[in-house]
Amino acid sequence: MKYVTEFRDSKAARALSEAIRRTVRRPWTVMEVCGGQTHAIVRFGLDALFPPGLTLVHGPGCPVCVTPVGLIDQAIHLASLPGVIFCSFGDMLRVPGSVRDLFAAKAAGGDVRVVYSPLDALTLAQAHLDRQVICFAVGFETTAPAFAAAVVQARRLGVKNFSLLVAHVLVPPAIGAILNAPGNRVQGFLAAGHVCTVMGCKEYDELVRRHRVPIVVTGFEPLDILEGVLLLVRQLEAGRAEVENQYARSVRRQGNPEAQAVLREVFEPVPRAWRGIGEIPQSGLRLRHAYAEFDAIERFGGDVALVGEGGVEDAECRSGLVLQGLLKPPDCPAFGIRCTPERPLGAPMVSSEGACAAYFRYRRRTDSLQEVRHGE
Repeated sequence: MKYVTEFRDSKAARALSEAIRRTVRRPWTVMEVCGGQTHAIVRFGLDALFPPGLTLVHGPGCPVCVTPVGLIDQAIHLASLPGVIFCSFGDMLRVPGSVRDLFAAKAAGGDVRVVYSPLDALTLAQAHLDRQVICFAVGFETTAPAFAAAVVQARRLGVKNFSLLVAHVLVPPAIGAILNAPGNRVQGFLAAGHVCTVMGCKEYDELVRRHRVPIVVTGFEPLDILEGVLLLVRQLEAGRAEVENQYARSVRRQGNPEAQAVLREVFEPVPRAWRGIGEIPQSGLRLRHAYAEFDAIERFGGDVALVGEGGVEDAECRSGLVLQGLLKPPDCPAFGIRCTPERPLGAPMVSSEGACAAYFRYRRRTDSLQEVRHGE
């Protein structure tokens, strides 16, 4: 495929991996914070190309995975209401709530529909004026501008039966939380290129200055990731801590000003609970007061908010440790045995960007020795 195969060239990958091996002289632990990068690393076996002293851990790079149980429960509650069409990206439908998921709500009679854009949901609202159309607004800064634009468009068109259940999360506060956590061992980060395409690189400057850790904005193909790691270990070995941009073909330092403007107009930062991690200050988004009429929780009243307060995660699920880079998926006792894509205990097993899903899909045959160890 044009402009993809060029970034999967094996000869170039070997050259980059050799450069990494020549550079690394001391042990380092680095983290990628994008689920798309995680899948590429696991799928192409990039971590096997690194020298023994370089440890790569996976971070909370999947917005589906970190959506708290309470919000999933609210989504299920709203989807079950009469007269509601509930719209969501497809990988949210299998994410477990306290008791069931959105697929179960659909099977029980809820009108749950998969959309590929919030504008699809807005079109549904225009076509079904007798129904309330709710769209599950999930994602990092990458998708948030599209949801903001849909709200602006709904107001401009006078669409009154369209609202959002907002679950957006922000990347820099999550990196800050990892760095501030007791026992943190991450010494450098690969930042998500798609987030920085929207937001630019500037918002990482303060993190680098405060924590003295290098951050390299990185793309998603094998050569992108290998080059990003090389830039990262060069900084670490030289004792430097800077923001570097490996993904220059897409990312500009200032990002996308138009997308940022609509984001600021419609949303404001708030504290947000991250599934398996806990609350992170100013790490989520909510609709500003001027757009509160498009907030599904405001529209449907206090019962919805109360539903979200009782969310309970599966006690056996250890996805919180996976999302913090403290555990690799195969090291979870339930991985591939009691937790599978068909019967997931946690979101990382069913999300298209989840680390557990990546290991299950690409490495289950080797890593499922876990089954033998546990005698199952």
